[in-house]
Amino acid sequence: MTGRIHRFDALDNFRDYGDYASAAGRRIAGGRLFRSAHHARASDADLARLGDLGLAAVVDLRRPGERRDQPSRRPPGFAARVIESDHDDGREAPHITFLKTADLTVDAGRRFMTGTYRALPFEPAHLDLFARYFAALAEADGPVLIHCAAGKDRTGLLAALTHHLLGVHPDDMVEDYLLTNTAVDLAGRAPGIARQLETMTGRPAAHDAVVAFLGVEPVYLETALAAAAARHGTIDGYLEQALGVDAALRDRIGERLAA
Repeated sequence: MTGRIHRFDALDNFRDYGDYASAAGRRIAGGRLFRSAHHARASDADLARLGDLGLAAVVDLRRPGERRDQPSRRPPGFAARVIESDHDDGREAPHITFLKTADLTVDAGRRFMTGTYRALPFEPAHLDLFARYFAALAEADGPVLIHCAAGKDRTGLLAALTHHLLGVHPDDMVEDYLLTNTAVDLAGRAPGIARQLETMTGRPAAHDAVVAFLGVEPVYLETALAAAAARHGTIDGYLEQALGVDAALRDRIGERLAA
């Protein structure tokens, strides 16, 4: 699994989420599906590597305010289609509000993340972006990259939905989701993040709470998928009813991504 991780200078959590066995004996091609954190700090060397991937589309799952605060850097000659949402509810990003106002404990972080995941499948911006992403998968003549801020929550749910649609085994889906905990040096980054949080909030943050907040746990993804299935009957029902992924679109995506 660690071979899926691509190491960059300043582009975090960059991974290939293709190259899995899928339904009907097919295999998803490698080098066609990528996921990452934001690109605002990408070095020139990082940009050159991105350019070499020949991306056909980039799906930026962040809010407009997040994009303004941390604008993406692009490789020279960048020509990929960029899919982003202008939907702006005018609110601060929920994780920022949480970090500013809540007790920074492991239990508080887990409660926040579970509640966040329960709502993720239904937020208007996500419904828009997820639908446009799946349409792009059926059309893109080249690799597609999805990312949010940290590349673990919004990105993690969308990658998992992609795996479900393509018939990837649930164990592989969850293992891929949890790879964030390996791709990101959680323990190494926690002290610096804790100092930033104390500066921002005036309150100390426990090391284990910061590690938990930076990582992912199976229950988060399970919560999002269960919420989607509860509202639409099944995950397939959510994909079709909420995102417009009908049988014809599913087949085109499968054909495009087959190894």
